[in-house]
Amino acid sequence: IFVCRPEAKSRRSSQEIEANEGGCARKILETLARRAYRRPVSDADVNGLLVFYQAGRKNGDFDAGVRHALRLILASPQFLFRAEPDPPNATPGMVYRVGDLEMASRLSFFLWSSIPDDELVNVAAQGKLKDPAVLARQVRRMLADPRSEALVRNFAGQWLFLRNLQSHLPDGQEFPNFDDNLREAFRRETELLFESVIREDRSVLDLLTADYTFVNERLARHYGISNVYGTRIRRVSLTDENRRGLLGHASILTVTSYPNRTSPVLRGKWILENILGTPPPAPPPNVPALEETADHGKALTVRERTEEHRKNPACASCHRVMDPLGFSLENFDAVGRWRTKEAAGAVDASGQLADGTSVTGPLSLRQALMKHPDQFVGTMAEKMLTYALGRGLEYYDMPVVRRIVRQAARGEYRFSALVTGIVTSPPFQMRKAQEGSGPR
Repeated sequence: IFVCRPEAKSRRSSQEIEANEGGCARKILETLARRAYRRPVSDADVNGLLVFYQAGRKNGDFDAGVRHALRLILASPQFLFRAEPDPPNATPGMVYRVGDLEMASRLSFFLWSSIPDDELVNVAAQGKLKDPAVLARQVRRMLADPRSEALVRNFAGQWLFLRNLQSHLPDGQEFPNFDDNLREAFRRETELLFESVIREDRSVLDLLTADYTFVNERLARHYGISNVYGTRIRRVSLTDENRRGLLGHASILTVTSYPNRTSPVLRGKWILENILGTPPPAPPPNVPALEETADHGKALTVRERTEEHRKNPACASCHRVMDPLGFSLENFDAVGRWRTKEAAGAVDASGQLADGTSVTGPLSLRQALMKHPDQFVGTMAEKMLTYALGRGLEYYDMPVVRRIVRQAARGEYRFSALVTGIVTSPPFQMRKAQEGSGPR
């Protein structure tokens, strides 16, 4: 906050002290207001803040004066709201490109969940963000900045359901070794994979296929990975192909399970929604719970119970699509450990996908998904564009999504190519004038 300090008061007149403090206060408040308002500030802006500074200084010291003016900045609508005023000549319904300063805010809140830094404001104030090359450079710079970790926490946290992990409580009797330390390792593994794709500008397909992951001793033991010791999370190579990518992450496998058992339905639904972009409709009302045993009293596996459930004609059409996806992950238990048996019998991870592809286990499922990379990239583009715009997508946004995917394909699906496609798209760059706009 204090970008300068008044000079020492010794041997100075009160007028000199006041002038010295006033100059420093102006510099501090000008810097703060520029960051908070996300634009260059005028003399009128700063003079209004200096009135508050002087009121605070009158009843205290220099720091008290600055704090008093800071309260005004923090209470200002220019700080609290992201205003995008229509141009003076705009008519209702007119579509126009937002100004460079507004674009800078859109960029920073998308990639950093925070205000633009000085470089971005400077570039915007010079009107250079209209240049595609300059915009692309700023995107790459911002993605390389540590502040882009907000994209991991917020975007990935919402898209991948990582936020649900904190409130998910596996059954203590079924999983006595599960605790908060293991939960935290689950979360960090997935966040660090996503972060590595951003930082190294890798293909977003690596989210499904990465041959590496991030573990500490506790998580490595959970996965059956040897020679990892200590609490520090580090990057390791994966020799088990079943564990590669998001579909082998305990975070995802846990939030798509019930506290005491796996759920092929929840896992299949998660894949349809977040990987394939084809969410199923809501279930019909009054669907009965899964039966624990057959008529003859034999305990049923989760798969057998789910297949009994599918005999209901009202459920069959959706479950025919969902369940095979979930069945292929049945070798992972409700906290993501590998297994070949469950309490009621051997695990059967085979199934036939809606397109007729036969799969057995997570490896063959991943191979089936990778035959259609554009479907996954398209889903990620939809999710990220929704996040960037702060609104749901409509049918008229779909051509834009397809264009973003085509651009990303030309850039080998690199993360920066996907983001650049989003920030150069009309929905991100354009705005429609509201009612009441136009000359008065």
